[in-house]
Parts: sequence; structure tokens; C-alpha cells
Amino acid sequence: MLKRLAVSLAVVLAVAASALAQPAPDVQSAVALFQQVRPIPNLVYERANGWEGKLDVYARRSQTPVPTVIYIHGGGWVGGSKETSLLRALSFLSMGYSVVNVEYRLANVSLAPAAIEDCRCALRWVIAHAKEYNLDPERLVVSGDSAGGHLALTTGMLTTAAGFDRVCYGSNEPRVAAIVDFYGITDVADLLDGPNKKPFPENFPYTVQWLGNQPNRLEVAKAASPLTYVRPGLPPIISVHGDADPTVPYTHSVRLHDALGKVGVAHELVTIPGGGHGGFPPDQWQRAYAAIEKFLTANVTPSKAPSSASKP
Repeated sequence: MLKRLAVSLAVVLAVAASALAQPAPDVQSAVALFQQVRPIPNLVYERANGWEGKLDVYARRSQTPVPTVIYIHGGGWVGGSKETSLLRALSFLSMGYSVVNVEYRLANVSLAPAAIEDCRCALRWVIAHAKEYNLDPERLVVSGDSAGGHLALTTGMLTTAAGFDRVCYGSNEPRVAAIVDFYGITDVADLLDGPNKKPFPENFPYTVQWLGNQPNRLEVAKAASPLTYVRPGLPPIISVHGDADPTVPYTHSVRLHDALGKVGVAHELVTIPGGGHGGFPPDQWQRAYAAIEKFLTANVTPSKAPSSASKP
């Protein structure tokens, strides 16, 4: 039964990998990898506005707590789903991590900053339930792509004092060990009313849709921007970004990289020459994931589990 499921999964991953211009894992590698994983789908971590926030846990089988990646999907805060992030989950599983795959409220359910609040709740849920799923709360990495990259940054950079923990407030201060950002937005106001605002309807004005017609939307945009929270003591951050990205300007990652350097935070920017909004050539994906694995090993020191699975 497990083998049949893994074969089906490998087919899905092969199709997704082709669409993303990434190398697909072979069937034997997928079977071997998922034999080491206990999947627990659709756990409810939050309820808000009549909406249930769900996440999937892919828990590696281990006698000791496992370092864990919390992954947040992209889609401009207006689309996408956690199911589309399975290929990314496989990449981190093959590095020896467990993975928690998170969904959040999109703009058609709740405008900004609801998505930020949800992801902070997901982080608190993971910490509270770490023992139940054998996750190591001291070695949590938060990651995401595009809008998910933005949410990964805010999830890991914010403090309770920023005011985004009201939905699931706790007296503790949740922390992560590192952040992996794939071409995430770092300056929301720049895309809302700044030089990089997308015209409507020719391009996809996702930031305008996410902020909506709130009277204080510029204030919300600033509060929702990772660049607002750059300071000493942040967790190490690695970003991957194509320098020809037409959707999220490459300058967003450059500005974050420069700002982190000025305050002494461990950081790295992996630039994909000529790269767009994801969809990088396979060799560039491999270079990016090699850099990520090296960065995380240096800063999170995961207990590496042997695996022959390919990394997309």
C-alpha cells in the first residue's frame, strides 16, 4: 500500500517538477524517503472568521526530536494552497528535516494582515505540539516562496510586541532557528503605492488585492514589511532570488541582504542569474539547495538522516 502511494506521489511530483523546471525524484527514492515519514494531514491549528486553518505534518521517524521546517506556500496572498508545496517539502525531508506544511487565510477570506497572524499562530501551534509529533522546538526553520517567503520572514522576524499575535496570544516569545526565503516580498508598500506597483488589470496587482480598501492600508503595509523588523539578534536568513524576477523585484532581497549585514545578522543571498519568479533551470535549483543545506547545517545543525532522495 505504501509503495503504491509513493509511486502515485512520484508521478505527481514528476509533473510538478516539470512545470517548475526542477528535476523530479525517482520512484525508488520517493518510496525510500516516505518510508521514513509519518504523514498527518489537515490538522486544525486555528479557527477565525468561520475559517479553519489547517496544516500537514510530515514527521520523520526518529528516536530523538527532529529539526523541522515550517513551509508556507506562495500565491500573492490571494491564491495557492499548501498542497502545491509538496515538492518543496520533499526537498527538506531529504535533508533530514520533518516538515509542517501550512495554509493561511487568503484575501478573499480576510484582508491583510490576517495571513501574517495565521502563520504566527501556526508557529505557536508547532511549538505547543512539538513533543506529540517528535519535532524539535529548538531547531525550527520557517520557509516559503513568494508571498510565502514574505510570510516566512514575518513569522520568524516578528515579536509579540508587533501586535500580530492577537488571534493566538501567548505570554511566551516564539523563536525560530533560521529562515529560508524564496523570492519573498520585503517591502509591501513598494508594491502597493511605490515604484514597483503593478498596474491593473494588465499585471497581477496582488498587493492591492491583499490590502484592499482599508483606510489605513499604508500603515498596514509598513507594519507587514520584513524590512521594518531588521535588527540585531534575528535568526540567520538565507534568500534565493532571480535577478530578472518580473513579479517580486530582485531589489527586495538585495535590500534585505544589505540591511541584515549592517546589523550583524548571519545572512546569505543566492542570486539566480537571469532567473525569473521561480522556474529556475535544474542546475540553478541544485545550486540553491546546496547553499541552503550548507547554510542550515552551519546554523541549525540538523541530525542528518541518510536518504537517497533527489532534491528538486
